[in-house]
Amino acid sequence: MEKFITVLQDIKTLFNRSLSELSIDCVVFGFHDEQLKVLLLRAKGSDSWMLPGGWILKTEHLEDAAYRILKERTGLDSIFLQQFYTFGANNRYNGKEIMARLGLPQEHNFFPERAVSVGYYALVEYSLVEPQMDFMTEECHWWDVQDVPELLFDHNEIVSKALKALRKQFDHEALGFNLLPEKFTLIELQRLYETILGLEKDKLDRRNFQKKMLSYSFLERLEERKTGGAHKAPYLYRFNPEKYADYLRENES
Repeated sequence: MEKFITVLQDIKTLFNRSLSELSIDCVVFGFHDEQLKVLLLRAKGSDSWMLPGGWILKTEHLEDAAYRILKERTGLDSIFLQQFYTFGANNRYNGKEIMARLGLPQEHNFFPERAVSVGYYALVEYSLVEPQMDFMTEECHWWDVQDVPELLFDHNEIVSKALKALRKQFDHEALGFNLLPEKFTLIELQRLYETILGLEKDKLDRRNFQKKMLSYSFLERLEERKTGGAHKAPYLYRFNPEKYADYLRENES
């Protein structure tokens, strides 16, 4: 505990010198076993969970800070990142209550009285992520988005708004490829869409869904099939990011 308190004192000093009172909170989404997952951290010495996030350096650009924080938590350099909301209520959280939940002495409270946080959501391929902890946390774990516990701060609200923003954007942009492995089947793609949009399995008409997906130039069929199934092996597909960039430019208007 003594060493940890020394770290808290160092944080307070760092605030005065280098950190702004603007923070970033990141909702990291992954897709595994037909479930949408969110990456959460458990605070050291506590049963309380929270989102990955951090403070922005006074000399740091906003997006640079977001990518830095995500790399520290996932180990990934290339991440789809989308800013979705700014949380600026003057009563977002009570620093004293947070310190109490963490079991830390009130005199070492390092939370500012007022903090504005910029929310980002990230879409990552589940299998590539290597969850990382820091000195404030002792567990980094994927949770089903439907089973997220009561989080610290206002992080439950942040997760809720991130999911709404993802569904809204997902409905008119081809974002799902960021959550899938490099090669996938159309059935896997359909399951992803149904999960993100909160639909029951097979709710989307398979023929219409596949017709729509195959109309996109950035979806490429490979000359190989997925093996291991009981039925006829389906073809594998992959996403072409260059063609997708061309598609976005052509449809900007």
